[in-house]
Amino acid sequence: MANGGPVEHGYPHLETVRAAVTALYKRLSYDTIHQFATSVAPVDVAFCDTDDLYLGAQRVARELVRHYRLPDARMIIGFRAMEQAANVELAAGPEYFIELNDRFRGHRRDIGAALAHEIMHVFLHRLDLSFPGTRANEILTDTATTYLGAGWLLLDAYREDAASSQKLGYLTPEEFGYVLAKRALLFGEDPSTWFTSAQAYSAYVEGRQRALLDERQPPLTAAGWAGRRRYARDRRHAQDRRPVSAAGGTPYVFVPDPRGPLRVTFACPTCHQRIRVPVRGRVRVRCALCRNVLECDT
Repeated sequence: MANGGPVEHGYPHLETVRAAVTALYKRLSYDTIHQFATSVAPVDVAFCDTDDLYLGAQRVARELVRHYRLPDARMIIGFRAMEQAANVELAAGPEYFIELNDRFRGHRRDIGAALAHEIMHVFLHRLDLSFPGTRANEILTDTATTYLGAGWLLLDAYREDAASSQKLGYLTPEEFGYVLAKRALLFGEDPSTWFTSAQAYSAYVEGRQRALLDERQPPLTAAGWAGRRRYARDRRHAQDRRPVSAAGGTPYVFVPDPRGPLRVTFACPTCHQRIRVPVRGRVRVRCALCRNVLECDT
């Protein structure tokens, strides 16, 4: 939790975020991912200063448990002084103990954001899905929270001005916007009307531009002129067995196949699973993991 301190910006965790999206599809499956097509509604997690602190927190927790489809998961919530925003005790259940930072006593509208992250820890714990290392695992948790429909709360908790700042979670505001935009593109949502924070809306717009860029990378036919020209040059070099420059981080890799035509591998713009297809011009490719159909010019 950044509380008055500097807020990190940009996309320093982007590769881990993409790996987290892929891991969700592999662990949950296409059908389960699509059970989360509707996000948590703002009205269901609203928390005003006149609400009873403990009853209100329990109400929001129950709504998030319902959204995540967690069976028989009763959340017992307390408040104490601590450095982090919140903490959950991952025991065998059926009761889970969540501690929230004392500052939420006076910032009740952000309780839903903290609970969304902590209850996602319970969800991932039951799935037995984790990444090695604390930071990578927390990035997985933020990504899963956002991709499965509750992470807009975490982004909306981001506020920053010349005198103060607040941000919850391990992703940067722009990375939250990126994952939220990925979800919006998948399900046709428009989360922009849910934000109460102007800075959160700006971060979402920035992240959406980065997410749309994934949809315009060669060999996808939606790639821009410059990308298509560079791809054609690299393809010629690969076909002539000349080195292909990796400068600038090309999103594709050419792979020689002694038994057939040259192949190209690239990431699916939806789930980021690597796709490998022959180099043979216009082709429609269906991702086996997320079932997205891609128009390509290989």
